[in-house]
Amino acid sequence: MVDRWAEAVTALVWLTRLPLGKFLPAQVPSLSKAAWAFPLVGLVLGGCASVALLIMHMLGLPAVVVAIVTTGSMILLTGGLHEDGLADYADGYGGANRERSLEIMRDSRIGSYGVLSLVLVTGLRIAALAALIESSVTIAACALMAAAVFSRVGMSVALALMPAARRDGLGQAAGRASRGQAAVALVIAAISVILLSIWANGIPHLWGIAAFFGGAAQVWLARGAQRRLGGQTGDVLGAIQQIGEATVLAFLSAKALGPAA
Repeated sequence: MVDRWAEAVTALVWLTRLPLGKFLPAQVPSLSKAAWAFPLVGLVLGGCASVALLIMHMLGLPAVVVAIVTTGSMILLTGGLHEDGLADYADGYGGANRERSLEIMRDSRIGSYGVLSLVLVTGLRIAALAALIESSVTIAACALMAAAVFSRVGMSVALALMPAARRDGLGQAAGRASRGQAAVALVIAAISVILLSIWANGIPHLWGIAAFFGGAAQVWLARGAQRRLGGQTGDVLGAIQQIGEATVLAFLSAKALGPAA
């Protein structure tokens, strides 16, 4: 039980900017050992952002303003960690080969591909969340948490199934997660999505369809990274999270799956 607590705190420290370092044990577990807890990180982040969403909605702010500030609060809580990964990975696609792509991804400067990916993916998240808020603030809050939870499962699975593309960097330092840890993450996410859909007066299997498409988008991105880079990096993991969250929110904003459920 102590080990599980240490692993959960490790996941929170790595993937957020929450001041929890003092709760880490002297022997800090590797990030791969904490992979099962990634969905719990999403639940914490989504829960915090949902509180901000509900407060701003009660103040009578327009849906699009609430969506922008809520998305901004998520970025603030993570320090833009995953957005940075998305931008770097997108820029890396401009490389002529694997070595050049990895070199570009390590460059701290951002290029046109990175800017465009951030604008499009963040814009999609905001637009989908605004549509959900206009329909039902309860559904919007639950959808936000569900997307935050499920999108981080892809990171757990990638750490379990994909080798590190570099001999150094976050992907290598994190280590290789076990398939058992990825399976636990999937179970946690599945239970969370089912409970959140019920809480939002939704239909669990329809929300499951949104999660399926989110997972499919993550698999597509991961396969592309495997072919182009030979594995995962911290940037790839961040891009996987971002594409998953945006896709789940987009499908939950569809009338057949979210607001009309």
